[in-house]
Amino acid sequence: MTQRKLASVTTFALTGVLAFGLAATVRAGAAGDAAKGKDVFEGNMCAQCHNITGAEGGVGPTMKGLFKRKTLKNGSPVSDATVLAQINKGGGGMPPYETTLSDEDKANVMAYLHSL
Repeated sequence: MTQRKLASVTTFALTGVLAFGLAATVRAGAAGDAAKGKDVFEGNMCAQCHNITGAEGGVGPTMKGLFKRKTLKNGSPVSDATVLAQINKGGGGMPPYETTLSDEDKANVMAYLHSL
């Protein structure tokens, strides 16, 4: 195997491990409380850009039916890991919330997003 192919395979494998770890953290760390997640969503600027009605045309995409979609706006497949990564790292105009929200807040927001 060439050095370049080995590097690509290694990067792909590490990305998979990271994604699995993030998803496991959300599930294992706390199941999350959707009602508390709604409070976090509304109190931390999320609702200013992301609506929950299904109407498009806001600053950010609607969150209604998020986990029923195949991909995020950035093209990543929709999963706990990719949604959590988007919350943590931001991107596409969205600020990062990695250090702004606690792990519990993130678990609660994830539960709320699953409920929409």
